[in-house]
Amino acid sequence: MVDFPATAKFLTPEERSYVIWKKKYDNSSVGEEEHFEMRHLWAALSDWKVWLHALIFMSLLVPLYGITLFLPSIIRSFGYTPAISQLLTVPPYIFATLVVFAFAHYSDKLKMRSPFIIGGLIMCLFGFAINISNVAHGVKYFGTFFIVAGSYSAVPGAVAWHGNNLAGQYKRGIGMALQIGIGNFGGAIAANIYRSRDAPRYINGHAFELMFVGIGLACVPIGVLTYIRINSKRDALQKAAEEVEEMTKYSEEDIRRMGDRAPDFRYTL
Repeated sequence: MVDFPATAKFLTPEERSYVIWKKKYDNSSVGEEEHFEMRHLWAALSDWKVWLHALIFMSLLVPLYGITLFLPSIIRSFGYTPAISQLLTVPPYIFATLVVFAFAHYSDKLKMRSPFIIGGLIMCLFGFAINISNVAHGVKYFGTFFIVAGSYSAVPGAVAWHGNNLAGQYKRGIGMALQIGIGNFGGAIAANIYRSRDAPRYINGHAFELMFVGIGLACVPIGVLTYIRINSKRDALQKAAEEVEEMTKYSEEDIRRMGDRAPDFRYTL
């Protein structure tokens, strides 16, 4: 692992120059800084995006950990033997793998993250709603496909979305560490909500999962609407400045230090 493209010995001088040029002009306001300062830590801790995305991440990880840890127990409650229950966990993960690749491909193609996170949460909502209902075991097993696929396919998008909307690299690193660290507390919650005495319907466990899915479905639109408002405001200010040919009051150093708060930075939706 190397710190910067300029120190990557496995690249030729021409390749290093191209990567450095690409990074420089990929996002005009994202200046890479080589020295950590305490302001980077404060910038991450005081940014609302970090805490919102941590909550979104937790709303995905509770369903993910819950279904990962207890899927064999849930399927066994349908009346199958332990061996058959383990084998029946395989098809939902095969389906989830296909969904993950599809979500990743179209998310990058469209340059959007939130629709696919919402899509994953809706799949989880559908799957848990089926499993908390008093329906046939075959229908409940069908619902597990949506839970597994929805939770696993939305998590990479949630991490990428947060990283896309933080700049520069130290704030991004701290912000993503907070998101992942706080979000993984969801594992401690998920490990304790499916109690053996609640079998076979596991109403309490599924109800807790639905609650966290609801939190995600509330938080993602809040983030999207806020990003749209900020982007629109910055577009209007930039257009007004261009119309009057106003010289920017920020130096290149100011813009670099502002990171994602810079006037030419646009949030990914």
